[in-house]
Amino acid sequence: FSPDGSRVASAGKDGTVRLWDVATGKALWRKEAHRQEVNCVTFSPDGKTIASASDDTSARLWDAATGEIVKTFSGHDRQVRAVAFSPDGAILASGGHDRVVRLWNVATGTMVRDLPGHADGVMTLAFSPDGSTLASGSLDRTVKLWDPATGSVRQTLTGQAGAIRSVAFSPDGSLLAAGGENRVVDVWEVATGRLRGTLPHVSAVLAVAFRPGGAMLASGTQRTDDAIRLWDIAGGRVLETLRGHGDSVASLAFSPDGSLLASGGYDATVRLWAPNAAPRP
Repeated sequence: FSPDGSRVASAGKDGTVRLWDVATGKALWRKEAHRQEVNCVTFSPDGKTIASASDDTSARLWDAATGEIVKTFSGHDRQVRAVAFSPDGAILASGGHDRVVRLWNVATGTMVRDLPGHADGVMTLAFSPDGSTLASGSLDRTVKLWDPATGSVRQTLTGQAGAIRSVAFSPDGSLLAAGGENRVVDVWEVATGRLRGTLPHVSAVLAVAFRPGGAMLASGTQRTDDAIRLWDIAGGRVLETLRGHGDSVASLAFSPDGSLLASGGYDATVRLWAPNAAPRP
């Protein structure tokens, strides 16, 4: 979602990046500038730029108004799986199958530093709301919490017995959710590294997203389930199960006001949901 909630960006295996109008459901623009499938898109904090990550080993910045390419980052030598903006929009983090997280200066397009340390591909990235911590989830079954200012690892979280596919910070930055192939979502206390709780699923978890307010977590699952679950974090219970995708749910994002949930699936659709069970933040 754009910061004002009026637009949704999506991308997929067809190599395109698309921008949609939430009110009408119509595509505002569609671009085919990546040579291979696109794995991730995200808006900058000011809503003016969209970042994308692709199997063509590049990350790119797009003008959200026109769909024109602003910058291309070409430091990775294998598929790029994830991108994330710092909360101030000054830094773009990227990670992929070369096992390295890279930090880029958005204004200049130059690389700030490498963050090596994962033993396998980096699949997901998220900055904490205050920008002081960067989380990376990997096929090596770990989540690393980095200090982006120094490049040092603050903590390595090892609760999952399978590859990590998605991470998300709670809105206040106190919790980190990590979903993966072990068919659970682990919820960690960021300050202590203590495992706060585990949310069980019947198939691999490919996407997690906190609702604004922080009391609810959405999780999206693999093909054998095809479901989105909405969780009460405090109670560890399912509030609602959303079904409609005909294949794995690979991406989730709440609108800024929490009234809508966007989901992207392997069925080549993007869907907007108005969860019934979700209390307003």
